Amino acid sequence: MSLRICILETDVLRPELVDQFQGYGQMFERLFSRQPIPAEFSVYNVMQGVYPADDERFDAYLVTGSKADSFGLEPWIQTLKTFLLQRYQRGDKLLGICFGHQLLALLLGGQSERATQGWGVGIHRYTLASAKPWMTPAIDDLTLLISHQDQVTRLPENATVIASSEFCPIAAFHINDQVLCFQGHPEFVHDYSRALMDIRQQTLGERVYSSGIASLESDHQGSTVAEWMMRFVAHKSASETA
Repeated sequence: MSLRICILETDVLRPELVDQFQGYGQMFERLFSRQPIPAEFSVYNVMQGVYPADDERFDAYLVTGSKADSFGLEPWIQTLKTFLLQRYQRGDKLLGICFGHQLLALLLGGQSERATQGWGVGIHRYTLASAKPWMTPAIDDLTLLISHQDQVTRLPENATVIASSEFCPIAAFHINDQVLCFQGHPEFVHDYSRALMDIRQQTLGERVYSSGIASLESDHQGSTVAEWMMRFVAHKSASETA
């Protein structure tokens, strides 16, 4: 039986990138299609005000990345926060990537803000905490493509860090068996990361840009994170099996 995942798309791609990469919803569908747990996906662009019907239920809700700030005051962000808080309060599983990671941290009592470290781009390596049952396959440390200038700077209550680095101390966290978030982008591919860095070259500055481009010589473990996410959704907590 397939998992049913609702992808809450919080951006539209830059016009020059749409033909090649379509959108974040499609990127996630391509990513998850390569891991062993079957799943079906419905994509809703919440930035454009599109949401699932009230009576539609999913096994998890995934919040994508965005050019917007998680702490922004735009009306669509406030609407999304209300929607996610309702899902959290009724016990639904929530997944967050980049903007989604920051927004869920903020919504659930943590803090997200512009990082003093500046932009992070390219492939980044993280140290992992003790593995959880759903962190299969096991790996020693984690590499992911990243593109962010904001970070989670304080965890929500009851949250546990599962990936960190000196540059990004709260790079991934979970809250029990209900919330799982990553700052990095498992759905990104090298070509998309390179295109974003090229577009932002002046903003990034030569040092950050050159280092980010050079990092693309390495591989990343987005597929592993995708499998962890689906295993997290499929994992039954003690209360669910009692």
